[in-house]
Amino acid sequence: MVKFLVRGRHLVKSRSGSLWLQPAIYTSALLGLSVLAGSASAADQSGKDEAKYTVSRNMWGQPNFEGNWTNSSLTRLERDPAFGSRVEMTPGEVKRLEGERQALVAEQGARTDPDANIDEVNGSCEVKGYTGGPACGYNGAWTDPGDTVMRVAGKARTSFITSTPDGRVPDTKAGVKVTQIGRSGAVRPLPPGVAQNDNPEGRSLGERCIMSFGFSSGPVMQPQLYNSNYQFVQTKDELAIHVEMVHDVRHIRIGGKHRNDGVRPWMGDSVGWWEGNTLVAETINFHPEQRFFGAGESLKVTERFTRVAPDRIHYAFKVEDPKVWAEPWGGEYEFGPAKGQIYEYACHEGNYGLENILAGARGEEREANSASSPSLSAR
Repeated sequence: MVKFLVRGRHLVKSRSGSLWLQPAIYTSALLGLSVLAGSASAADQSGKDEAKYTVSRNMWGQPNFEGNWTNSSLTRLERDPAFGSRVEMTPGEVKRLEGERQALVAEQGARTDPDANIDEVNGSCEVKGYTGGPACGYNGAWTDPGDTVMRVAGKARTSFITSTPDGRVPDTKAGVKVTQIGRSGAVRPLPPGVAQNDNPEGRSLGERCIMSFGFSSGPVMQPQLYNSNYQFVQTKDELAIHVEMVHDVRHIRIGGKHRNDGVRPWMGDSVGWWEGNTLVAETINFHPEQRFFGAGESLKVTERFTRVAPDRIHYAFKVEDPKVWAEPWGGEYEFGPAKGQIYEYACHEGNYGLENILAGARGEEREANSASSPSLSAR
């Protein structure tokens, strides 16, 4: 039997309120927080960086965002509790985290002994930020969770979220702490009495190749275990964002108006406008099956895109849903240049997973029926 060993790249036979952060200018007052230590020095440095950069413009005189970008990073949306209330990492922490990642890359890239025990090899496959096994389902050559810590204006960040003291999604108005279940919007809410494997619609949006896994496409756009790449295509009245993961394309209609026909599209209904050199995008009317940390029907996400350097786009986001949270929350990060072009994500090509899952469920049902009705099995 041939199996993938995650450690190597080879097939091996196995024997067994106003939350906005202006690009690169950060103060405790802007955040409404007193936890942003070192913000003054960051602001000083960012001011120097911005002063040196002349914004690239397109044929319509707009700031130019076109190109291939990535948000792949070792930093995640929510802060590791080990960092406490700190927005920035120390140089020692950065060195340790990026060093651990490089060590794992080297280990996964090494040739695996054909006689190695697959369970022992896969025991070291975990990727920082993906504890729980997802990374272990992939050969190391196919993953790209980020090799460096996310930096904003050169400062290493502990999380993308900056509006809450702990850098995490706030509790709901009812005081309920949001759990991992329902965060990404990957699984639709099922009606009472309907099981997950009753039909294709019960499975996740990613498995059905309808939406990207997690919230890669957004909004809020977040990096994933792999394919955290985006192609920005810009016209006078639209910014189209092609997401590599599951071939999503977001359309931000610049100068447009929100639709009023009752249709709630995937990734919501996005309109944009210019505020100086910043493109502001407001998204509402999310699809009923696309939930974000439990929010959906009244969810509004506002994003701000600002080109701050030849190789950086500052991305700030604000999330609000008065039915779920008492106050808006948000944060920021920076896109960097992607390596190479964006390739087609042929999600269903050669993919028998969904078919086999449902076939297995039908097989279990037949076995259960046979066990409860011996006369049927004897026919």
